[in-house]
Amino acid sequence: MRLPCIKYPLNLKNYNDLKINALVPRILVVVLVPEKITDWIKQTEDELCLRHCGYWVSLREMPDTENTTNVTIEIPRSNQLTPVSLQTIIQRISFGDLP
Repeated sequence: MRLPCIKYPLNLKNYNDLKINALVPRILVVVLVPEKITDWIKQTEDELCLRHCGYWVSLREMPDTENTTNVTIEIPRSNQLTPVSLQTIIQRISFGDLP
């Protein structure tokens, strides 16, 4: 059974960079890949197939932390990075909303 979120240890500097209120909103994208690259990518002249999935999360306005090296981020599995979700994120940002 899959957990409802992905726990990802993020370097403290990257956490701080991603949580600021920047002019252009930022998102964290994490791509899960299998350990064996041959299980991840299949390529022929007709297609390029990447297996597994990318997930995204906005860290904007997340709280400061007392951690000194990294922060574990929880990314909901429902936040799959797909063509439709990317288009939705871009549309929201173009209207001045958050991702």
